[in-house]
Amino acid sequence: MSAPELAVAKPARLDVRERFDRGLGSAKRAVGGFSVRTKILGIILALTTVLGLVVTLEVRSVMSDVLASEFDDRGIAIADAVAARVGTALLVGDTDAISELLSDEIASHPDAIYAVVLDANGQVLADTFGDEGLTVDLSEGQTSASQTTTQYLDFEIDVGAVHEFEAPIIGGTEGVVRLALSESRSTNLITGLTNRVVMTMVLVGLIGVAAASVLTWLLTRPIADLVDVTRDVGCGDISAPARRWSGDEIGALGLAFDRMAIDLKGSQQTIAENEAVRTRLLEQLIHAQEAERKRIARDLHDTVGQALSSMMVGMAALTQSGADETVVAKRKELQQLAEETLDQVRQMSRELRPSALDDLGLAAALNLYSQDFGVLHPHMSVDLHVELPSRLAPTTETNLYRIVQEAMTNAARHGASHQLSVVVTMRGGRVRAIVEDDGEGFDPVAVRKSGQSVGIHGMQERAEILGGRIAIESGRDGTTVFVEVPT
Repeated sequence: MSAPELAVAKPARLDVRERFDRGLGSAKRAVGGFSVRTKILGIILALTTVLGLVVTLEVRSVMSDVLASEFDDRGIAIADAVAARVGTALLVGDTDAISELLSDEIASHPDAIYAVVLDANGQVLADTFGDEGLTVDLSEGQTSASQTTTQYLDFEIDVGAVHEFEAPIIGGTEGVVRLALSESRSTNLITGLTNRVVMTMVLVGLIGVAAASVLTWLLTRPIADLVDVTRDVGCGDISAPARRWSGDEIGALGLAFDRMAIDLKGSQQTIAENEAVRTRLLEQLIHAQEAERKRIARDLHDTVGQALSSMMVGMAALTQSGADETVVAKRKELQQLAEETLDQVRQMSRELRPSALDDLGLAAALNLYSQDFGVLHPHMSVDLHVELPSRLAPTTETNLYRIVQEAMTNAARHGASHQLSVVVTMRGGRVRAIVEDDGEGFDPVAVRKSGQSVGIHGMQERAEILGGRIAIESGRDGTTVFVEVPT
């Protein structure tokens, strides 16, 4: 084979192999879509059907061979017996008794169709055709007069397949006897036997399918129970044990599953206890942090703020007294610096712990913070809407304030946004806060996995401490932070 022919043959073989693999994969997927019970029943039904067909065909073949052999032997025996009796009648010269003899033989054998006696010259001496005369061609299969053994041939007539046996009379010197037997009775016998075998195989198949159904139910029911228990465990219910049906491998699997569920329940209890401890510690930490912020804010306001105020009053008094213009200008400059420092100290004090949050509540604190936010970020427009019919618990107000504060700060620092909307409402015993901006957005999942955003993690922990939830949705159109906590 030349190189071009090889190049054509290889892709052809690869294409056949690819089709075979594709068909095999499709068959596997089709079979895999059925349940175990259906597969077992299908296998048993297929085996029963194939076995029934094989047994039926084999029984029919064997019975056909046996009956055919027995049929030929019986035909030869009958023909020889008739030839012997006809020979006796010819020897005694009683030719009239030959027709009666043939009729008796036909009547005593249900398979016999006709009988004919021919002399040595082939002339009919007697037959059983009656008034109708010969209805078959006796020249077909005719042998010589010197025939000494019984022979037979097969042919078709109007009544069906016929076996004709030709037996010599007295060694063939006096002619022959031709006896025809029909195989219809043998055929009917074989057909009836085949039908009985088929019915027996169908009955055995039905019994096998019923037994297989019971067997598959016993096998698959424990597995189905394990699947149900597994689903319950997946939904968080690990209290229901797996039912043990037997002590076999499936029962051992159920016992192992129960042990796993018990271990899992213990692990969940340990995790819950650790989570409760972590939550209490986190709550105490945040409380201590807020207390420290409150103390530092008060110190800044009371100590540093009062000192700066006193310095400003003193500088103003020195400015009013007579002095050199250069000294006065320097004093005004220092007074301006002290005023700016005082503003920064007050701003730091409000950011650490706004006094309005303790004195007036969450709504007033958010209003003041939005005003300061607008001063710090003049490029952003803040739309604040707060509907709280009454004050909340101090812990709830503090944590919600910090969550909203962190969300607004993130929008200003990282979102490159220009519009910021803050909505805080209370309905149905739950407080909802929504902070939405029109910035560039980000991937919240990736940020959480990277561990770079401490602020997002802090917002989530504060919401969990309050027994609420937080959801962050972000895209090209901006970011939305949704917080819901109980009152």
